[in-house]
Amino acid sequence: MTGWVAALAELAAAERPAALVTLLRVAGSTPREPGAKLVVTAEALHGTIGGGHLELTAVETARELLAAAARDPGAAGPLVRELQLGPTLGQCCGGVATLLFELVLPPPWQVAVFGAGHVGKALVKLLADLPCRVSWVDAREGEFPAALPASVRRVVTDAPEDALAALPAGADVVVMTHSHALDFQLVEAALRRGDLGYVGLIGSRTKRARFVSRLASRGRTEAELARLTCPIGLPGVGGKLPAEIALAAAAQLLQRRTAAAACLESEQAPARSGGSHQG
Repeated sequence: MTGWVAALAELAAAERPAALVTLLRVAGSTPREPGAKLVVTAEALHGTIGGGHLELTAVETARELLAAAARDPGAAGPLVRELQLGPTLGQCCGGVATLLFELVLPPPWQVAVFGAGHVGKALVKLLADLPCRVSWVDAREGEFPAALPASVRRVVTDAPEDALAALPAGADVVVMTHSHALDFQLVEAALRRGDLGYVGLIGSRTKRARFVSRLASRGRTEAELARLTCPIGLPGVGGKLPAEIALAAAAQLLQRRTAAAACLESEQAPARSGGSHQG
C-alpha cells in the first residue's frame, strides 16, 4: 500500500484529523512531479512534496487549516494555492507549484451504543447508514455480527465505563445493555461527565422514575437528571418490535443532531461574515 494511503487509513482508524497536500500542477523546475502527496497532522508528516521551503509552507498552511476546522467544521473545504518557488520561497528551482489542500476529518457525529441485544443490533444497522461514527460496546463478543460496516467500531470489554470515559466530548450515548445494574452504572457515569450530547436509556417511564430517584439520592443534580432521555425515541414513532424501537431512537438522534448543527451554523454565520455592527 502506498505510504500516504496507509497513513490516511491509520489516521482514519484512530479518528485523527489530517490534511492531504497534493502537488497539483507544476510549471518550470520543481523538486517533485505532479501527483506527489504529503499527509500532515498536528504532530507528524507522511510522504513528501519535495522538501525545502515549499514543503515547509505547505505544512504551515495545512496545520492552519486543521486548526481552523477544529474551531469551525464549516471551514473544512479544499484550498488551492499557487506558489512561486523562486521569488516567494527562495528555492533555487525557480518554478511554480500549485498545491491542493484537502482535510480528512473524523465524522463530527459520534454515537456510542452500549448493548448488543436485539434493539442494539437494529439501531446500529440504521446508524451505519447515517453520517456518524458508531462505537458499539458489549462484553459478549459472540453477540456481535461477524462483519461490521466501516463506520462501526466494535468494543468488547468487561469495563464499559472505561469505553464511556474515552468518548469525545459531545458524543451521543445510548444505553441498552442486558443488565439494569449496568444500565444504571453507565447512565450515572454519562451524566456525571457533563460534556456528552444525548444520553438515552432504553426502558419505560417507570424505569426512568426509579433511576432518577436513585441518581438524585447519589448526588446528581436536577439539571443533570433533565438530560436523561428515557424512554428513547421520537414520540409517536415506532412500536414494541426491536426494529421499531430502533427506528424511533435513530430518528430522535438524527433530529437532535440536525437541530444542534443548525444552531451551531446560526452562531457561526456572523463570525464568518465578519460579525455585525451596531450603532
